[in-house]
Amino acid sequence: MTPRTSRSILQAPSPLLRETVGSIAVFTLDSPATRNALSEAMISALHEALDSIRDDKGVRAVVIAANGPAYSSGHNLKELTARRSDADRGRAYFKHMMKSCSDMMQAIVHLPKPVVAAVQGVATAAGCQLVATCDLAVASDKATFATPGIDIGLFCSTPMVALSRNVPRKHAMHMLLTGEPVSAQRAIELGLVNSVVPAGSERDAAIALANKIAVKSAYTLKVGKEAFYRQADMNLADAYTYAAQVMAENMMARDAEEGIGAFIEKRDPKWHDR
Repeated sequence: MTPRTSRSILQAPSPLLRETVGSIAVFTLDSPATRNALSEAMISALHEALDSIRDDKGVRAVVIAANGPAYSSGHNLKELTARRSDADRGRAYFKHMMKSCSDMMQAIVHLPKPVVAAVQGVATAAGCQLVATCDLAVASDKATFATPGIDIGLFCSTPMVALSRNVPRKHAMHMLLTGEPVSAQRAIELGLVNSVVPAGSERDAAIALANKIAVKSAYTLKVGKEAFYRQADMNLADAYTYAAQVMAENMMARDAEEGIGAFIEKRDPKWHDR
C-alpha cells in the first residue's frame, strides 16, 4: 500500500506546517527568521495541531521537526519584552505565556500517540524543553542543546521540569546553572535524545522510528504511554500496584488476546486497536 502524503498549512499565515506521511503526522516549526521561537502563535498552532489528531485513528504517531538552522530558540524574548509597557509591566502576559507553553508541553505527554522530535539544529531553553518533552528524539550530529537562561538573568525553570525528568540530576543542574551547550553526542550519553544521525537525515530517521512504532497496537501504545508517565511520579510500591492493575486490565483487551495468540501460533498479529 502506497503511503498517503499530503501537506497543508494549518492557518494562514501559520508558523507551523503539517505533512501526513502514511500514518505519521509531521508537524514542522516553520519560522526560521525567529529561529522557530515558541511565540504565542507557535505555541497555539502546535497545541491546536496536537488536539486535531488526538482522536484521528488514521494518525498513529507524530514527528515534530523544524525548518532552518535552529530547531527552536525557546520563548520569543522580543514578544515578551514588548509587554513591559503594560500597566502591570507584563506580569499577566508572562503568566499567560508560561501557562500556555506548559499546557502545550503537557498535551504532548497526554497525547495517546508516541511523539518523536527530529532535531536538526540548536534547541535552547523552551526549545530544549520541547525535545525533552517528546517521548523520543532523533538528533542531527550538528544539533546542540542548552538551557542558557541563566546568562540573561532568567533561570530556565519551566524547561527544567522536562529536562530533570530526562537527564540525571547533576547533569541537568550543570546545564541549568552554566547555560553551556551540549553536543548531540553528549545529549545521547545523557539520555536527552535516543539517536544521533548524519545532518540532513534526522527527519527521515524520526519518521522511520515513528513508523516502527506505528505498526504496534494503537490501544496498547495508548495504555503504555499513559502508564509510563503516571508511574514515574509514584513511589516504588505505588508504581508496582498501579502497573499491576494496568497490566491485568490490558490482558483483557482484544489486542492482548490477539497478540499473545499470534505469538503462540507463530504468526503475525492482526490488531483491532481495542
